[in-house]
Amino acid sequence: QVQLVESGGGLVQAGGSLRLSCAASGSIFSIYTMGWYRQAPGKQRELVARITSGGSTIYADSVKGRFTISRDNAKNTVYLQMNSLKPEDTAVYYCNRYPDYNAYWGQGTQVTVSS
Repeated sequence: QVQLVESGGGLVQAGGSLRLSCAASGSIFSIYTMGWYRQAPGKQRELVARITSGGSTIYADSVKGRFTISRDNAKNTVYLQMNSLKPEDTAVYYCNRYPDYNAYWGQGTQVTVSS
């Protein structure tokens, strides 16, 4: 059983940066493609970025060039570096496998970007 715990969210002004972390329990973490997702109020959850076990990455158009996903398999941790944040990035951010697996959704971490 894998548990995922997100952290690093907060309140930041537009143009600022945050780094999110996702710590995973479970010895098979390293074989998964992992993703960062977000859900804004009144909107569906969306995939922001994903990274394969080998480190290949794909980003949503809305964050390309501003966000960077990375992973440290030795630490069972996935990161999301978010730069040049915009108010429209405000959401609860979650990590999960890609494709997502319902049992792995955690509490997420709130990111709020003020204008």
